[in-house]
Order: sequence, then structure tokens, then C-alpha cells
Amino acid sequence: MTDLRAAITFLCTFTFITSPLLTAPFTGFREDQLPFPQIDPPIQPEGYAFAIWGLIYAWLLISALFGIAVRTQDEGWEHTRPPLILALILGTPWLWVANQDAIAATALIFAMAICAIWALMRSPSHERMLLRTPVAIFAGWLTAASFVSLASTAAGYRIVMDQIGWAYAGIIGALLVTLLVQNRVKAAPEYGITVIWALAWIIVANYADYIWISVTALVGIVLIALTITRNIARAPAA
Repeated sequence: MTDLRAAITFLCTFTFITSPLLTAPFTGFREDQLPFPQIDPPIQPEGYAFAIWGLIYAWLLISALFGIAVRTQDEGWEHTRPPLILALILGTPWLWVANQDAIAATALIFAMAICAIWALMRSPSHERMLLRTPVAIFAGWLTAASFVSLASTAAGYRIVMDQIGWAYAGIIGALLVTLLVQNRVKAAPEYGITVIWALAWIIVANYADYIWISVTALVGIVLIALTITRNIARAPAA
């Protein structure tokens, strides 16, 4: 059974990282997908931020290959695999879904994020470079991306607030989840650092037009960085 789960993890990783080759690119929800079109919404990071997917794809593939070659019987890897498999299964059709329906895409990416965070929490701290780190980066990016999707979709339907209000709400929501998870999994600073990456590119995207959104993102960066620093300082000596 352990060999089978390792093989399934590799297969799901492969389908996840190759799915963009079979789907039209996604650069944000189209005008016809929302009643109030969200063209370059302030919650969306500058485009260069999405280059992190190259790192995520490569590291997850290396992890899956190592797992099937060397760690088929490892208990820590086995605990991590079920929620990671779920995240990868949900992630494989996400680009296609996002090009069809904003609400469905938002629900799906939150489910992905929950599964990835669950996998992170179950990952063994001693398998950092080849398991915990790629899962942490994956979970961190999905945390940020899920709130970007939520804010864009909610603003597109004008639920309570416009896109400015939802940009603040999205940043604060992502920050609260990040602090909660980072304090739960203290020995995974890569999780918070990935959210910092997303917030930094939100600053770049907004400093010229929406300075207070950039300031809010900067405050988030500072709080996450302080949390990571505190956790490192309190970590027991090796």
C-alpha cells in the first residue's frame, strides 16, 4: 500500500505540473466571467510573482521522484501523502475551471489550500529539503492565491464592497491564515516567506495608485517576518 501511495503521489504530481500544457493560460478572470469586470484588480500581485510556479512545479516533481525511489516505506512521508494527493488532484483541473467559472475556481483553490496546509502540518520536520519545503511553498502560494481569487470574485459581484475594500479584506484574510499556520508549523519558514513574496508583488502592483493597499501589504510582511524570526529564535538547538 505504501508503494502504491508513493506512485499515486508521483502520478498526481505529474498530471498537476503538466496540466497547463493542456489548458488555455489564465491571467485573471475575463470580463464576461463577472457582472462587474475585474481588470487588473488591486488584490492581484504584479505578474512576475507568478514565476514562483516554476519553482513549485520543479520542487514538487523532485520530491515525488525522491519519494517513489527512496521513501516508499517512510512513515513521515506516508502521513503527508494523502492530503498532498488531494491537493494535487484538485489542482490539476484548476486552470480549466478558472477559465470557465470564477465562483467554482475560488471554491476549488480554497479546497486546494486547505489540503496543502494539511499536508504541511503532517510533514516531518527532519525531511525538510525534499518534502516539507516544497509542500510549504505550495501551501504558502495557495494561501495567498485563494484570497486573491476570493477578493476578485467577491468584488466582481459587488458583495458588500468594491474591489478596493475587497483588496484590504483579501490581504488581511491571507495574513490571519498565514500567522495561524506559521505558528502551528513553526519549523517551516518557507510557508510564510512565500506569502511574503506574494505580498511584496502586491506592493509593486499598487504603490503608484493605491498606496494604502501597499502599506497594508507591507504591514503584513512585517508581521509574518517577525513571526518567522521569533519562531527561529525559540527553536531548540539542534
